[in-house]
Amino acid sequence: MTPDTLLEMLTGPWGLLAMTVLVFGDAFLVVVPGEIAVTAMGAAAASQGAPSLAVVVVLASAAAWCGDVCCYMIGRAVGTERWGWMRTSRVQTAFDWARRRLGTGTATVLFSARFVPFARLAVNLVAGASRVRTGRYLGLAAVAAAGWASYQAAIGAVVAQIVPGGPLAAVVVSIAVAIGLGMLIDALTTRRSRSSRSAERSG
Repeated sequence: MTPDTLLEMLTGPWGLLAMTVLVFGDAFLVVVPGEIAVTAMGAAAASQGAPSLAVVVVLASAAAWCGDVCCYMIGRAVGTERWGWMRTSRVQTAFDWARRRLGTGTATVLFSARFVPFARLAVNLVAGASRVRTGRYLGLAAVAAAGWASYQAAIGAVVAQIVPGGPLAAVVVSIAVAIGLGMLIDALTTRRSRSSRSAERSG
């Protein structure tokens, strides 16, 4: 595949479709690179002017919201112990964490969890299982999805403005930045989770 062909795919309707599918899937499977897709499309939009950055944000927001709502509805329908993977110690620990956080502030945890792949899955499932009021959840999830999509697209757009070498270089660097930020967030949340568990045990 030539660079021109790749760039044409990114800036055309297939690029937007692929991003939308990846973002939706990212709500269920943490290995799906939803963040990377939005960041790459943000870089392409800023460097090429197509697709529109606003369209990238709107589609990514809608896909993220739909994915989160589906997880919420699954939690509401089946709870958090129906399937075997839900009963593993690691997942149950995440669910316990989500229950505690939802008990202290639904809006805060829904917004912050949207930026951490496994945390958002746990929080959305537990929100459904805990019967968080549907109307409230839908509104908060929409705000969280829009904030997340805007942030991810903005990273790509900023990278595109400062990285020389044309649009493909901007996309490649923006992907690297997105991966690096994801690893940093994972490391910080893991460290914070371990500190919280240590404090609970000592208390």
